[in-house]
Amino acid sequence: MGRVMTKFFKRLISEKDGATAIEYALIASGIALAIVTVVFLLGDTLLALYNDVLVALTA
Repeated sequence: MGRVMTKFFKRLISEKDGATAIEYALIASGIALAIVTVVFLLGDTLLALYNDVLVALTA
């Protein structure tokens, strides 16, 4: 099993497609992290805004 994984990673590192896939995965994870951070930081503010809109619409 270990030899199979070693061979796989050697091939992944040597191929250009593998490097491109890793780059795209890093970009996607960075974007996901940014989205989670923004939602976490602005979550309470957005909830208050939606509640204000709800109160205004039902009044």
